Amino acid sequence: MRPKFDWAQLDCWLCQTDRLIYRLIMQIVLFRRSVLALLITGSCFAAAPEPFSATHKPVLHGRHWVAITGKPLGATAGAKIFERGGNAVDAACAMLAVVCTMYDDVSWGGETQALIYDPLTKKVVGINALGVAPTGATPEFFKEKKLKHPPADGPLAAVTPGNPGGLMVMLAEFGSMSLKDVLEPAMQMADGYPIEAELVRKINNTTNAVKLRKWPYSKKVFFPHTGQTNEAPRAGEIWRQPDLLATLQKLVDAEDRELKAGKDRKAAILAAYDRFYKGDIAEEFCRGSREQDGLHTVADLAHWKVKIEEPVVTAYKGIEVYKLTCWTQGPVMLEALNILENVDLQAMGYNSSRYIHALYQAMNLAYADRDFYYGDPDFPPEEPIRGLLSKAYSKERLRLVDWKKNNPDIRPGDPYSFQGGTNPFLNLLTNWSNLKTNKAVAGGTPSTVSLDFDTQSSEAQAQFDADFRAGTTSIQAADDKGWAISVTPSGGWLPACVAGNTGIGMSQRMQSFVLDEAENPFNVLVPGKRPRVTLTPTLALKGGKPFLCFSVQGGDTQDQNLLQFFLNVVEFDMTVQEACEAANITSYQMRSSFGEHKAEPGRVTLTDEVPSWVRRELTRMGYTLNFARKNSGPITAIYFDQEHGTLWGGASNHGEDYGIAW
Repeated sequence: MRPKFDWAQLDCWLCQTDRLIYRLIMQIVLFRRSVLALLITGSCFAAAPEPFSATHKPVLHGRHWVAITGKPLGATAGAKIFERGGNAVDAACAMLAVVCTMYDDVSWGGETQALIYDPLTKKVVGINALGVAPTGATPEFFKEKKLKHPPADGPLAAVTPGNPGGLMVMLAEFGSMSLKDVLEPAMQMADGYPIEAELVRKINNTTNAVKLRKWPYSKKVFFPHTGQTNEAPRAGEIWRQPDLLATLQKLVDAEDRELKAGKDRKAAILAAYDRFYKGDIAEEFCRGSREQDGLHTVADLAHWKVKIEEPVVTAYKGIEVYKLTCWTQGPVMLEALNILENVDLQAMGYNSSRYIHALYQAMNLAYADRDFYYGDPDFPPEEPIRGLLSKAYSKERLRLVDWKKNNPDIRPGDPYSFQGGTNPFLNLLTNWSNLKTNKAVAGGTPSTVSLDFDTQSSEAQAQFDADFRAGTTSIQAADDKGWAISVTPSGGWLPACVAGNTGIGMSQRMQSFVLDEAENPFNVLVPGKRPRVTLTPTLALKGGKPFLCFSVQGGDTQDQNLLQFFLNVVEFDMTVQEACEAANITSYQMRSSFGEHKAEPGRVTLTDEVPSWVRRELTRMGYTLNFARKNSGPITAIYFDQEHGTLWGGASNHGEDYGIAW
């Protein structure tokens, strides 16, 4: 009888081959060639492989500046601002205004999260422009409506708008131009621009269209051809948003009045801020929300403030990686890096079964902590962020990894002892398990559970996947003056409920709260509180200077993609564009931040190019595999070439993300 080939032995052999051979294997895998077939025929040594640097999109090389965001027209707006002498923050604000106007999975009523490297102070600062729950939004209110979480869309899904305030505070504090100049591209587009096919597709989506027609102000914005067979815009036609244009004009007018009165640039911009949050714009926003059964009050907007705050940071092999703190999911990437720093990733080989398993397990551990311990630090209880980011705690977590199989029941750890405290929530952790969030695992046990996705309807699975990656775009900008900024704006994706005659699509971020402290005692809904969000800009410094500036869209996949992007550059010597395009994995073992907050332990999405022997080994280790042609984000990033003093820009090779450099 012919002996069975030992695939695990082959994988082990690969893990012990020297790095030169691994680079060859990485080249072959990335270009979808069969390593086994080449080894058998010997053809891998017969001819030189294709260059490892080959990418679908070119690297953007810039000497003076780089502007990248989720839409080509958005990047053009950033380029225009740079050409007029603006710095990276000015350009990022212009791009933010444009992508909000274009509904690039974000609109003006959404939220802004940013990290800025200030070359004057040589420090990284955080921008917290996430809205808060309005008056009356309590767990009891939603439980009376028989809801397990706040709804996914509509006025009751909306926190207070953050994008206008975030833009104006960033511009006032760190920019150099007027609000009028920065808003000019967005105002031109609100006055009319050729609408893109992607937005038309989203408007005409059956589910979206039904909801958009239900809300009268949304219907007016998105279905301008009243009475025609197709009331939606056609791709390429000039689409106008007169109400939004009027709102933006009010901001410019407020700034202009203060400048004419002799106020300085900063004071004039903040006067526009006050008009939005304390004046006639706030009044109309709240009227429009409440008319459609929302809860927003003028006091909610007036009391809300943008926060300039200190980010959290960890060091990975001498590189400082900065994230916003635990009101975002950002620290989860830092914890995963702390865990993986204790593992020889290079020896495993890029996208080998052992490498994929290591990534998946590190993310399991870090995301379980996210799902229980993260929330708004302005509200009690105090999050144990020092313990969570302790190097000693990460080593303790690493001991839980079973290197032979996946554990579908990884739970939050106890970081309190690593910051000199006692955990007050041990009683809640006793019954906490991601297995309980997933109906598909009923009857399974933590050690043997196997997910059968066929038991779920295709509609339910599609909805889960859409929720898991919900919303968001990304913005990166950098210049030769030393400024660098990474932004992950979101909220107000379609179907967006428009607030009255403001033209502003409202956020859907309330759904990220929980109503029961047993799920997460730090993220329970309270009026005036920020929900814990998935949005996660990133800056990395090397030698105290900018090294990488990067972020990504995609809900709960964001820090998964960013973790892998970072390792692609640091561990596997990829260029910024190669790292943006490289094959990633997606785990669903963490709880979704959207919809019903479900998890699918053991499920992993791989790209089609992952070799058959890796698939077999992962299946043997207890994973349920599904596949995608591309699974890299889309990531946008800037690499700072410290040796030559130049900028390298990159964007994933799918989606509409686009950059311009000079």
